[in-house]
Amino acid sequence: MAISYFPRRIIQIFQQILPKGWGNIFRRRVRVFTMALVIYLDYKVLQQREKWASNNTLWEKAHERDAKRVLSLIIELGGLWVKLGQYMSTRADVLPDAYISRLKLLQDSLPPRPLQEVCRTIETELGQSMDDLFLDFVKIPLATASIAQVHRATLLNGQEVVVKVQHEGIKKIILEDLKNAKKIVDWIAWAEPQNDFNPLIDEWCKEAPKEVDFIHEAENTRTVSRNLRCKNIERDDKTNANRVDVLIPDVIQSTEKVLILEYMDGIRLNDLESLEAFGVNKQKLVEEITRAYAHQIYVDGFFNGDPHPGNFLASKEPPHRPILLDFGLTKKLSSPIKQALAKMFLASAEGDHAVLLSAFAEMGFKLRLDMPEQAMEITSILFRASSSAKESLETMKSLLEKRAKNMKVIQEKMKLNQKEFKRFNPVDAIPGDIVILSRVLGLLRGLSSTLNVRIVYLDIMRPFAESALQGHISRGPRVNDHWIYDTPVHSDVEAKLRQFLVELGNNDKILGIQTNNTYRPD
Repeated sequence: MAISYFPRRIIQIFQQILPKGWGNIFRRRVRVFTMALVIYLDYKVLQQREKWASNNTLWEKAHERDAKRVLSLIIELGGLWVKLGQYMSTRADVLPDAYISRLKLLQDSLPPRPLQEVCRTIETELGQSMDDLFLDFVKIPLATASIAQVHRATLLNGQEVVVKVQHEGIKKIILEDLKNAKKIVDWIAWAEPQNDFNPLIDEWCKEAPKEVDFIHEAENTRTVSRNLRCKNIERDDKTNANRVDVLIPDVIQSTEKVLILEYMDGIRLNDLESLEAFGVNKQKLVEEITRAYAHQIYVDGFFNGDPHPGNFLASKEPPHRPILLDFGLTKKLSSPIKQALAKMFLASAEGDHAVLLSAFAEMGFKLRLDMPEQAMEITSILFRASSSAKESLETMKSLLEKRAKNMKVIQEKMKLNQKEFKRFNPVDAIPGDIVILSRVLGLLRGLSSTLNVRIVYLDIMRPFAESALQGHISRGPRVNDHWIYDTPVHSDVEAKLRQFLVELGNNDKILGIQTNNTYRPD
């Protein structure tokens, strides 16, 4: 009792002496750091006990109590921590069941904000009363998330819409939570140098504040819808292999804190019973979502960075097309980076170490050692096929064991003692683009595990990566069949080879050609 009372009393004293508003900030910081320390020590003690006797039951109990602690704190604090919890809830491929079963409640089931607060924000932002804006406004929200909650409504013209309303004061909370998260990550990097998450949190600190500007989100929504040709799907050439079949709601109106969108009736992806009842093919659904993201990344260079299950619906009408929601967190890629990402993907698919290292250099991805095998392993993990939650955990266990062996090889090669080795990180620099891409792939993989489907990313994403490179290659064959040579043919073999290359080029099968002339007849 005394231990739990002491921190609370200290918080109360600081709330009295600090300027207004600072007491709550201090309380949040103390709660976050205390919980982080408690969970860290819980697992470290268990690691020490396991050296003497392995006991899976102890680990399961630890996961259960710490998952309960995490969920309780996230619900209490809200803000950015809900985002973190949502991300964790999708990683059924790497996290124990105790965390997944508890944290998945955060995807759309947070306690709602008072209706009075919601209406006040709408009227302030839109400059009209609720009666002058809507024929009907459903008081119970469809969903409440970390930044906003969504209500169904009917406009004066009879159109069915959803109204996304930002929580009061959430911007200040998000910025403070980012500072706290950064401090925790710094502390983890100091205590466990091989687990340095600074690149992830640095990119998050740069991108997350954009989510609290709904004008920005509205424009992102229009951009992605236009890129994926969501409104022209029936008129598109259906023979186009890179055509994607998804839906995105139209933007009706937006301000900084209120966003009104077209209403689309769909099934939440965590509602497995309804998906089954409507006959939704989960395999095809997730494959099409994956194709939509491949298109955004490799073709458009502009993609949604937050694909957790709460941001998708399955349309109730056959063929049950995916409905993509929430474009607050997006990433725009420069043309060179988009090309480098495509090169990285294809090099990983082909096992080409030289091209992979070239792509890494173009992106600014730096390793401390010249070990191509290590680079290939990174991308193999990044683009590995998804599997069921149970299989994924076994895969991750195997990958961790392999990583430990590789790190041992590095230790021997660099002649590091145990203290130096503990503080050694083989990665020197990770570009922000890779951070967001790895997060997207992690969330998609978690979605696949949640729905128990298997996605082979190297197969589904490959055509889009290839098209990214093809887009920067001259279409010479279509104009001039002699594009590959300007000298006389010297043999039948050469003639056949040139004709073969022309056919490949005309069918868009060539990304590039390299030749070495070592002999030429007189």
